[in-house]
Amino acid sequence: MTAAVRKQIDRLREELERHNRLYYVEATPEIPDRDYDRKMAELQQLEADHPEYDSPSSPSHKVGGEPIEGFEQFEHRVPMLSIDNAFEEQELIDWDAGLRKSFDRESLEYSIEYKIDGVALALIYENGELVRGMTRGNGAVGDDITSNARIVGGVPLRLDTKQPPASLEVRGEVIILNEDFAAFQAAQVEAGEDPFKNPRNAAAGALKLLDPKESRKRCLRFLAHGVGYTEGIAWTNYLDFLKSIRDMGLPITPNVGKAKGFEKLMQVVADMMEGVAALPFEVDGIVIKLNNIADRDELGTTSKSPRWVRAYKWERYEAETRVSDISIQVGKTGTLTPVAELEPVEIDGTTVSRASLHNRDELERLGVKIGDTVLVEKAGKIIPHVLRVNEAERTGKEQEFEFPSSCPECDSEVQQDDGGVYIRCPNPACPAQLRESLIFFASRPAMDIDGLGEKLVGQLLDAELIDGIPSLYRLSERRSDLEGLERMGQKSIDRLLAGIETSKEQPLWRLLTGLNIRHVGQSNAQLLESAFGTCDELGVQTEESLGAIDEIGPVIAASVHQFFASDYGSQVVSELKELGLNMGRAIERSAEGTAGGEGAAFDGKTVVVTGTLAQMSREEAKQLIRDHGGKAAGSVSKKTDYLVAGEKAGSKLTKAEDLGVPVLTEDEFLAMIG
Repeated sequence: MTAAVRKQIDRLREELERHNRLYYVEATPEIPDRDYDRKMAELQQLEADHPEYDSPSSPSHKVGGEPIEGFEQFEHRVPMLSIDNAFEEQELIDWDAGLRKSFDRESLEYSIEYKIDGVALALIYENGELVRGMTRGNGAVGDDITSNARIVGGVPLRLDTKQPPASLEVRGEVIILNEDFAAFQAAQVEAGEDPFKNPRNAAAGALKLLDPKESRKRCLRFLAHGVGYTEGIAWTNYLDFLKSIRDMGLPITPNVGKAKGFEKLMQVVADMMEGVAALPFEVDGIVIKLNNIADRDELGTTSKSPRWVRAYKWERYEAETRVSDISIQVGKTGTLTPVAELEPVEIDGTTVSRASLHNRDELERLGVKIGDTVLVEKAGKIIPHVLRVNEAERTGKEQEFEFPSSCPECDSEVQQDDGGVYIRCPNPACPAQLRESLIFFASRPAMDIDGLGEKLVGQLLDAELIDGIPSLYRLSERRSDLEGLERMGQKSIDRLLAGIETSKEQPLWRLLTGLNIRHVGQSNAQLLESAFGTCDELGVQTEESLGAIDEIGPVIAASVHQFFASDYGSQVVSELKELGLNMGRAIERSAEGTAGGEGAAFDGKTVVVTGTLAQMSREEAKQLIRDHGGKAAGSVSKKTDYLVAGEKAGSKLTKAEDLGVPVLTEDEFLAMIG
């Protein structure tokens, strides 16, 4: 009987540890909460009946122990330092330049992660067992809050490894998810208490409660992002560290990016900033770290912060308002996006009346209903987004929103992306898709057609003067019809037709951007043009040849191939070619395989453009470099052949002068290309 009880206890512990990992680390729970609670209750009863089998690492001890009298203080074996902040891109440029100068390298590899707005916690494991949890304190000395750390969601009491290190200190943030905080706020109001203003304050207060059972009510979670003192284990780089501790059962900071070189770094930063609104917790910036551990050790720290990390932060502004309705917007690729129609509210000097809810999954995660009071955030360059629902303000009159099963614009049955979260209208002739794709085609990031804005596109469609991208280039044949449009006098018509005609000479990458091929933005379009030169050459490529281009990859390759192979894509490209648009220039290659061929002004040369140019934009200058056989790079190095410097050139000019890189004025640059 005794052996059977021990076997049952071990089985329950193993099951509960597995489900903890699935829930907190993998984010793929297999059983509902009630089944988990039933298993936990069974384990607790068996351990109470058989105390001889109790273990400090049992999952049951995460439920909460007895209240304690106070917290002891301990010295951190490795100080928990703060991070220096950067609020402007130039500050990051200067930091990167300083690091590269220190190592005498052309570029460095960085990790990029969200700066989680939580409470710092250090977890100390010895031989795989959690022995202490500590606050940051003053950085040198922190409070021992082990009793509360043990009940934080995602904190394993024992590392999931057969060969645990002698000592491992993992550092991270304690957070409360937005949805959990909304429910906690509502419970506070119902109990007649003053609610916490934000999740961070609630988490900080929970970690200092003397009764762990009270702390547990706040649904705390842990996300790891750093390492302190270790013994018996080491890593080459930070991303390896994250993978290693995740394999041991610790939840890590999500969506960590990697980039080599400053230009790629800022692309990743921009992409991550766009993803902030979909995060289930609050952030207040992006953390950029050197990925290589040896490089970090070489740089060391100041008395306050490590030299190898920066936090790219932004100011956050919030306001509460009410959701008057939820609408559906159909985008240029057919994506159905739910949008919260808000009672207008001023945030940081801007009146906000709408906020994207991104997709059906995000709508369900936030739990937004029509009539809800919501907290809307505007942070830095990020567009306003709904942070969370104030459930305490609910009256019972709020209405659930039902996501449509058909397109609200053309009534086509919608489809969900394979393995994705987006729901799309599959009809390429959908009026909404046509309108949005035309607006984007004419926009500054794409063909930059002067005089063709959103309102005029709407008028042209309503008057049935256009029915697709090629029809824009036939408007010169319908001048008399244009005269009948609102606010379209002769000067406006001249401006529009001249803008359309001029756009025919835009470089191929702008056309590829404007054609609305999924996953192809400006940078990918430029890569494709540099690799293949003409639209004809690009259109005959296989997925394999497209995917072989550096930074393109299989997803983008499949999308590009599908577009050119489709009836719609091939027809549009054929018509635009007949209408006289620039379809690119054939690439002549030298014996070494460099683009441009012998005689091109920048054949095989690497050229950097910096500062403000008088006669063109920097992007136009980069295109001229590519058109004349060169590579337009983003940073100066020993491999740079020329720097084109405009006004206020800044640190790149200094670096070029230090390295002896030839510097061209704008006039000298234009003279070289004739």
